[in-house]
Amino acid sequence: MAQQSQPPGTAVTTRLGPLTVRVTGAGPTALLWHSLFVDSTTWARVEQPLSAGRRLVLVDGPCHGANPPITRPFTLDDCAGAAIDILDHFGVDEPVDWLGNAWGGHVGILFAASYPDRCRSLVAIGAPVHALSRADRRRTVLLAALYRVAGPRSVVNPLVDALLGPRARVDDPEGAAIVADAFRRAERRGMYAAIRWLSLRRPDLTPALDSLGTPTLLTTGTSDPMWTTANARAAVAHLSRGALVILPGAGISDRCCTPRPSWSSWSPPSGETPTPRLPASAAPQHHPATRDVNELNTSNGRLRCDPPTIRPVPRSLFRK
Repeated sequence: MAQQSQPPGTAVTTRLGPLTVRVTGAGPTALLWHSLFVDSTTWARVEQPLSAGRRLVLVDGPCHGANPPITRPFTLDDCAGAAIDILDHFGVDEPVDWLGNAWGGHVGILFAASYPDRCRSLVAIGAPVHALSRADRRRTVLLAALYRVAGPRSVVNPLVDALLGPRARVDDPEGAAIVADAFRRAERRGMYAAIRWLSLRRPDLTPALDSLGTPTLLTTGTSDPMWTTANARAAVAHLSRGALVILPGAGISDRCCTPRPSWSSWSPPSGETPTPRLPASAAPQHHPATRDVNELNTSNGRLRCDPPTIRPVPRSLFRK
């Protein structure tokens, strides 16, 4: 299959060098940050419905897409700062809704914690907050070394399986191609640097959850080995204004790349803040700090879950 081209964007100067950004749609601003290993093309299947009621700022993270490699160490906090640079470049000074997948969720957590006046709501899709386990670290080191020596061809299939689930290449070859093309597109030195500095050195983000006052939705899959439902429940218990929804699937990014992700209908009635709708099959989660969520209030909108499986809670739960 021929490699798909990436839509053109604007090179925005940031503290991490130039980053490619596309802006589309009209309405309240949402910033979308993709998973590690891929780029903003992984939002392709949800871009149209999301942009119907929003202005989308789609970021290609550092060392990904067509962005140049970074030769010095950098952190998730640096990435959150780069997001501020991007918003300032486009003159976005109102709080934004952050939609992040995996790495994008990690950056979003730190963005909301460090710049609470710039973040109205946060959705972190498949974003484990704990640091890599020893087993995951050994596996990542091995794959990174193989990638550095032999290039993307040597690891692209295991990567697609990890991001989309083990059956994606058979059941959804188009989605698998989106991920594989995005991975191949990145400059090899930059991708290796991103794995080294952002994945292998990712800190435990649980302390950041304790400080969040932003309405926050965490998601995981029913069979995600790197972000188990037990770990996700433990994480969401640290949120004062948060919720967890468990969605079908086993991969980190399959909730973004499936043909019609169940959360993607982000198109409310005119005048309301656009809100992601979650599937009726999403199971309510019980934990001490938050409750089964039907409505997660933002400043002038709601993050809704479809009834009847998720019951309403008092609106005051998510108000300061």
